Amino acid sequence: MARLLAFGLCAGSFALAGGALAQDPSSLSYAAAQQRYVEQSDALDAADAGVRAAAARYQATRTIGRPEVEIEAQVLDFQKTLFLPLGPLANVGAAFGLDDPLQFRIRELVSRPIITATMPLYTGGQMDAARTGAASRLTIEEAARDDTTAKGLAQMARAYFGRQLAAQALSVRRALVNGIGQHVLDARALEREQQIARVQRLQAEAALEQAMREQEKAEGDVAAAEIGVMGLLRLDAPADLATPLAVPTAPLPPVGEFIATALDDHPTIRKLDASVTLAGAGVAAEAASLRPTVYALAQYNLDRENTLLTDPDFIFGVGIKYKLASGLGRRSQLAAARDTEAQASAGAREARSQIETGVMIAHNRAENARRRHALYARSIAAADEALRVARLAFRELQGTSRDVTDAELLAASARVEQALAAYEYVDALINLMEVSGQMERLPEYLALAGGQS
Repeated sequence: MARLLAFGLCAGSFALAGGALAQDPSSLSYAAAQQRYVEQSDALDAADAGVRAAAARYQATRTIGRPEVEIEAQVLDFQKTLFLPLGPLANVGAAFGLDDPLQFRIRELVSRPIITATMPLYTGGQMDAARTGAASRLTIEEAARDDTTAKGLAQMARAYFGRQLAAQALSVRRALVNGIGQHVLDARALEREQQIARVQRLQAEAALEQAMREQEKAEGDVAAAEIGVMGLLRLDAPADLATPLAVPTAPLPPVGEFIATALDDHPTIRKLDASVTLAGAGVAAEAASLRPTVYALAQYNLDRENTLLTDPDFIFGVGIKYKLASGLGRRSQLAAARDTEAQASAGAREARSQIETGVMIAHNRAENARRRHALYARSIAAADEALRVARLAFRELQGTSRDVTDAELLAASARVEQALAAYEYVDALINLMEVSGQMERLPEYLALAGGQS
């Protein structure tokens, strides 16, 4: 229990460092706490921003293949030298003092406003690869957001019910102090009547001191657990957590249902499947680099009068481009992309196997804790009866003070163990919900236990 409460304290300290806390509600069911966490979590806000960014990038790829239109304006200090051979007229030119060839030099300040439009006609699969890659990255970000949400909710749920466990343990410790305190009063009365030895009264008082120390520790555990809940839920003060630790009498649905749900919609599987698709897009892009590209080109000169001699008025045409050599080995790049795809596929298969195993383990843990919790009810009844007999025997001088304190401790221990079994059930249920990809449904399963969700 101490380890679980320390986890809640660390989680709360981390969240408290994040900024100012929101106004706290006076009472919170688990369902309300779950909703509050989703609304308040900065981690989920960051994940949502990642999804929006990926969605915008995907939206940008939907226009790939449309013409790209550019306008360019230049102002040039232009000089051109022309040479004109006289040929057969060289002798005539010489008679007039003209050199052969004739030389003309033009220098002007010209402007070149040009509109250019290009449109890809064939890219070898690069455009489709870009669209597929952007869609896969969006799916990966969505799955990552869902995974972040599930992990955050699981952390919050453990903190919530860790506090409930601490509070229940404190209640048991207080009852133990009251019970042993009453026994001390009885022992003192019997000692005054010289019906028991002084050592029995001392034994009772020592047991009371020990019980009070345990109560003080339990109070510290509750305070630490409350800090964890406050931090995760952005509360200013401890709230009354309304959903108790409760365990249903009926078993959970068959494990096959959870496995089917996990394999169908677990965020990790969706993320890895999208990674396989993304790696496939990478293969297509590398393969496209080995193919030629075909494009259409159009260019129009907006200033035909003030222009260079070599500039056309307009151009319409089709071009083809093929890279003969590259600084990187393109075929090696293609082989690397294929190996990356194979790696992603193997990772997805392994994740499915691990998730299926995780579901079975969590389901088994939950059912085991549920059965143990039911058995503790009989242990508590037996311990209570043993305590009643020990108290009666002590008053009638048929038993010792140690018999009473031992019976008190046994009854308290049985209640604490039952509370631990209830927490272990809830913890296993949280794990089952998380590993099966349906963490948001935890309130539904908590309601099956008969407590307020």
